[in-house]
Amino acid sequence: MAEKKLNGTVIVTYRCNARCTMCNRYKCPSKPEEELSVETIKKLPKMYFTNITGGEPFIREDLPDIVRELYKKSDRIVISTNGFFTDRIIKLCEEFPNVGIRISIEGLEETNNKIRGLDDGFNKGYSTLKKLVEMKHPDVGFGMTVQDANAKDLVELYKLSDELNMEFATASLHNSFYFVEAKNIIHDRPMVAKEFEKLINELLKSNSPKKWFRAYFNHGLINYIYGQKRLLPCDMAFDTFFIDPYGDVMPCNGTKDKEIMGNLNEQTWEELWNSEKAERVRNKVRHCDRQCWMIGSVSPAMHKYIWKPAWWVFRHKFLKFFKQNKYSMYENKIVRDFKDGKVSKEQLDKCSTCDMNCVVNNGLSTASLEQLKNKTGEEIVNADIEKQFKNFGDN
Repeated sequence: MAEKKLNGTVIVTYRCNARCTMCNRYKCPSKPEEELSVETIKKLPKMYFTNITGGEPFIREDLPDIVRELYKKSDRIVISTNGFFTDRIIKLCEEFPNVGIRISIEGLEETNNKIRGLDDGFNKGYSTLKKLVEMKHPDVGFGMTVQDANAKDLVELYKLSDELNMEFATASLHNSFYFVEAKNIIHDRPMVAKEFEKLINELLKSNSPKKWFRAYFNHGLINYIYGQKRLLPCDMAFDTFFIDPYGDVMPCNGTKDKEIMGNLNEQTWEELWNSEKAERVRNKVRHCDRQCWMIGSVSPAMHKYIWKPAWWVFRHKFLKFFKQNKYSMYENKIVRDFKDGKVSKEQLDKCSTCDMNCVVNNGLSTASLEQLKNKTGEEIVNADIEKQFKNFGDN
């Protein structure tokens, strides 16, 4: 019997040079000497898809070694990055011509730079994208975390990606230990939902089946920001996993606190995956009420339960073939109920994961916490990057 391949996300570092308004991970970096080694990477299972993320993955100078090892394990690899380390990204793509690159861009120039806190961040990310396109790299795109501050830029950014023939991924605000944040929330849900509606109609107009299914994903984001039950089951920890910089294997990055199935530095994959501790985490997943709608958990579910998104696509793309706008956010009962005053904003806020009084668990090791006693996370990472540049003179 063939070995079952999994969907994996490898968090190679918690170090980050961005200062995003919706994520405090940059304040809580991991120590480089504690981060995942290539030897631990070798112990990972076979995967049909692997996302490499952070933090900012390209802060790791040995990222090519990690990618090289992961290609022995995985059919497809996509790296999520802020696009700041242009030379490193280009060099890696020259060595690995099939690796996917997704650069986070949170809006047009002014909006992006304000949200991500990187001076000239938009131009830096966009110029990296353009260089990848010019070298005809086959798997390039950018991602946007949609919120009140940037929703109005959503369709414009999609059109920009379409002109450049790039992938365009979306997300919305989430709260978890991974983001070191519990206070993220959409304030003007109808406005944000209306922008998602416009994007969904643009996607449905295209001739690309992949974009039709992206439309379904964005339909799910409207459902999510209104605090409703997920459109598809969550099977995290069953056929999908995350591993953090310390070797801790987790079901996902959306839990309030870090849920550890085991540690790959200390165990074999088989021991870890089949352990009682892992089964206890799976039981928590079965009863999880956070209703996350992130691509890491939704994409595997869309493949596994394909008939549900496929029927949605068929109804909106083909049964409404002659309609100019094939989708309305008011197809969602909760959106209609809010408009009609049957449910209040306060009631919807209570359905979100936002908790203004929560003390966030940042998931750091004891040694990583220790380094924060005398310096801030920003100071630690800035000094780290400055040292790298001084030693090697690259970016």
